[in-house]
Amino acid sequence: MAIFCDRAYMLEENTRRVLIMSTNRTKAAEEMSTAYGFEQVGEGEKQGKVNDVFHSVAKRYDVMNDFMSVGVHRVWKNVMVTKAAPSKTRPWASLDVAGGTGDIAFRIIDASHKNAHVTVLDINSSMLEVGRDRALKKGLGDNVDFVEANAEVLPFEDNSFDAYTVAFGIRNVPRMDVALAEAYRVLKPGGQFLCLEFSEVDVPLLDRFYDLWSFNAIPPIGQMVTGDKESYQYLVESIRKFPNQESFAKLVRNAGFERVDYRNMTGGIAALHSGWKI
Repeated sequence: MAIFCDRAYMLEENTRRVLIMSTNRTKAAEEMSTAYGFEQVGEGEKQGKVNDVFHSVAKRYDVMNDFMSVGVHRVWKNVMVTKAAPSKTRPWASLDVAGGTGDIAFRIIDASHKNAHVTVLDINSSMLEVGRDRALKKGLGDNVDFVEANAEVLPFEDNSFDAYTVAFGIRNVPRMDVALAEAYRVLKPGGQFLCLEFSEVDVPLLDRFYDLWSFNAIPPIGQMVTGDKESYQYLVESIRKFPNQESFAKLVRNAGFERVDYRNMTGGIAALHSGWKI
């Protein structure tokens, strides 16, 4: 009985802390540059810490996405690919940023009936290694290439891609405003920006349940599946620090995109942001 009471008390205290921190989302891009989850770090320190997280979780990353979203991330990603509308007939090139495991890239290639070419860019070599292995097994070597580079300094010419996609990765980029400006630069006129990211829940009671699930279940599951609880503690904290839907849409507009919009999915647990280079 005492053990049960202790656990209930710890759960209550953790929930109270989460609710306090969840109301403290960032609004400006520069605020995210020093936010490592709920921890504030020095300028230039975030990228190294994030790299360590993804080196640790790379091999089980997509499996953990199933746990973090109860499998619904697959539906969300399919919605993004449908919105991207890769051509099945004309040459069509897209850039998938922070997509090292290839999950979005392979969906785009399938949707295009293997007509599209996707460049997967990731700063993390471990994530890219997983993606390359998966591409080889799927026989998609002619449709995808993998580039290790920083989203803030894209190694591509202006006006190179028909679409730019990033799924659950933009919140890990220290200088989001710089990354968004780079997205605008490398898109062709008429190109589409698509960003799928965990966001702010707007359904009463679902928000409480989601906080309880995120902070009390996901880190322990991360420990069980990957042997790394701390990385998943960071990941769920980073979701709560990320700008909400309206604030991020403003950042997308500030980068130069037009017809900026977003679509809430599963009550705002995730949001699909879009914009056009016109």
